[in-house]
Amino acid sequence: MIGLARLGGPVACLGLALLLLAASRRDRLAGLGFAALGACMIAAATAPHDYAEAVGGTFAGLALAALLAAAFRRQPWLLPILALACIPIRIGWLHHQLLVPLYVVVLAAAIQLAWEIAHGDTRSRELRAITRPLALYLVWVGLSLGWSQDVHAGAIEVLAFYIPFAVLALGVARLPWQRLGLWALYAEVTIMGIVFAAVGFYQYETRNVFENPKVVVSNAYAAFFRVNSVFWDPSVYGRFLVVALIPSVVLVALGRWTRLAWAAAAAIVVIWLGLLISFSQSSFAALVVAVILVAFLAWRWKALIAVGLAVVVLGGLAVAQPTVRRSLEHHTKSGLNSASSGRYDLVANGIRIARAHPVRGVGVGGFQHAYARRVQRLHGKKNLKTAASHDTPVTVAAETGIVGFALFVWLLVACATDVVRTRRLVPLAAGISLAAVLVHSLFYADFFEDPTTWLLLGLVAFALPPKKRPAPPPPAVEQREAVPV
Repeated sequence: MIGLARLGGPVACLGLALLLLAASRRDRLAGLGFAALGACMIAAATAPHDYAEAVGGTFAGLALAALLAAAFRRQPWLLPILALACIPIRIGWLHHQLLVPLYVVVLAAAIQLAWEIAHGDTRSRELRAITRPLALYLVWVGLSLGWSQDVHAGAIEVLAFYIPFAVLALGVARLPWQRLGLWALYAEVTIMGIVFAAVGFYQYETRNVFENPKVVVSNAYAAFFRVNSVFWDPSVYGRFLVVALIPSVVLVALGRWTRLAWAAAAAIVVIWLGLLISFSQSSFAALVVAVILVAFLAWRWKALIAVGLAVVVLGGLAVAQPTVRRSLEHHTKSGLNSASSGRYDLVANGIRIARAHPVRGVGVGGFQHAYARRVQRLHGKKNLKTAASHDTPVTVAAETGIVGFALFVWLLVACATDVVRTRRLVPLAAGISLAAVLVHSLFYADFFEDPTTWLLLGLVAFALPPKKRPAPPPPAVEQREAVPV
C-alpha cells in the first residue's frame, strides 16, 4: 500500500494545482477530479483493516456532505460558519487527532464547487496573489511523498491537511460579498473565544483538565496550572484565543463603530484573561506581534515609541528577576534548551537535517523519522519523548528542502503584498491574524496543519477589492466605401 500512497500524493496535489491555476471549466473540473482520485488512493493506502467500518463511514459522510452542499447553495456563508465551529472538534483516527467533522464540511464545499463550475461559473484564481506560490508548493509537497522517509506520516499529512484545507481556502475566497455574513463570522469567533475562556476558567478553578493526560501529568509537577479548555493542547487553545482577540482589537483601534467598540473591548478583557491561564508563551508572543501591527496601523511612527518604551520596561523587569539574570549570565546551550522547554535542541537538529538534505529534504512527514535516526546515531537514544521541530520554517526546510522553503517564503510574501495594498478592515484583520498564527508556528509548528490558517488565507483573498476587468472593446463600425456622386 505504500506505493499507492506515493502515487496518490502527487496525483492529488497536481490536481489541486490545476484547480487553482486553470481558467477553463474543463481544466478546473479535471483538477478537482484528480484531487479526489489522489485523496481516494491515499485513503485506501492508509485505511484501517476494518474496511466495513471505513466504507460505511465514507458513505455516511458523502450523504451528509450532499445535504450540506445543497444548504451551501442557498446560504453560501454557512461554509465558513460551520468550518469555524468544527475547528475544536477532533476525533482520534489512524493514531492522530483529526478534524473529521470539518472534513465533511469541506467535502460539501467541494461538491458545491464542482456544481458551480459545471454550471458555467467562469471565476478563476480566486486566491489572488498566493495562487501561484500555493499551487507550486502543493505540487512540491505531493512530489516529496515519493522520497519521504515516513510515507505513512506524510500520506496522513497530505490527506488530512493539505488536500481538504486547500479546498476550504478556495471555497471561502469564492464567497459572495455579504456584510451580514461577515458580522456573523465575527460574532461567532468572538463568542467562541468567550465560551472557551469560560471553560478555561472552570478548569482553572476546579483543577480539572479535559482529554489530554499529558497536561494532567505536567500540571502535577509544574509550579503553575495550565488549562486547555476544549482543545487538546494549551498552546492550541491559546492560539485560537489570539485569533479570536484580533478582530475586536482591530475594531476598537481602527473601526468607527463606537457603540460596538465597548462590547468588543469587554470581549477583549474576557478572552485575554482566558489566554492568561493557558500560560502559552508562544500565544503571547503571537499576541504581542499582532498588537504591534495594529498599533502601527493606527498610530504609525508613534507606535514605535510606545513599543520601544514597553520593551525597555519589560526588559528591565525581566532582567531584575534572579532566574532570568542567571540565565543571561550563564548563556549556555543547556541553559537555552532548558529555558525553551527543549526546543533549542529540536530546532538545532532540524536545521542540521535540512543542511544534510538541502535540495529536496526528507519528504513530507519525514521529519520525526529523520530526527529519531539522527539522535539515535549520535547519542544512542532509542525512545524519544518528542521529535517535532516546533518550528514551521525549520520543518518546511527539513522536509521539502530549499525548493519548498523558497516556495513557502514566496507564499508569505505574496499574502503580505495583498494585505498591505488595502486599507479595508477585513483583510487587515485577517492578515494580522495570519501573522499571529505564523509567529505562533515559530514555537509550535502547526501552520499548515491548522485550518485557521487556510480560513484566513481564503478570507484575505475574499475581502480584497474586486479585480479590475478590462473594458470591453468598442463595437466595430462598418466602413463603407465612398460612392462617387
